[in-house]
Amino acid sequence: MTPLQKLTAEASACTLCAAKLPLGPRPVFSVSPTARLLLIGQAPGTKVHASGTPFTDASGERLRGWMGIDSPAFYDTTRIAILPMGFCYPGRLPQGGDAPPRPECAPAWHEKFLALMPQIELTLLIGSYALRRYLGPGSMTEHVRAVAGHPGLMALPHPSWRTIGWEAKNPWFGAEILPRLREAVANLLITA
Repeated sequence: MTPLQKLTAEASACTLCAAKLPLGPRPVFSVSPTARLLLIGQAPGTKVHASGTPFTDASGERLRGWMGIDSPAFYDTTRIAILPMGFCYPGRLPQGGDAPPRPECAPAWHEKFLALMPQIELTLLIGSYALRRYLGPGSMTEHVRAVAGHPGLMALPHPSWRTIGWEAKNPWFGAEILPRLREAVANLLITA
């Protein structure tokens, strides 16, 4: 068993915050020693929790559209790795919407996985939780704009339906960021 396989088995069996998960632990992530593209998202919703596969929901469809790739390319684990901020479904907020990712998860697992995926050339930070952890304080809009020209890193809003209004107020995202994203993803996947 390789170190990455061993770590994957450990993370898949994680119960670190089991008592706080309404549906119990079911870590959902995807890693590979050959992946060149890393997606760091939020946390699984109920559909992803049920399927056990990252982004098998409307947000995933929207993200694949932003990236300009189909499902087979997106789920090619030899090329794309997915590490959410929280590996398990965190539950719902009383006022609606999913709860934030469990704060224990990323500190417990991200650095360990990143150390074992040396081929990563581009990391997509998706949503405010990933942006805050990896880029620090600031608004989502500020982060998406500021990181646009940074090699090896792109910042994106979460691809949920809630972002539709944000996109309408920020047309530069579709005009400037999405073409760069599609070009970067295509270049990585074509040469993989």
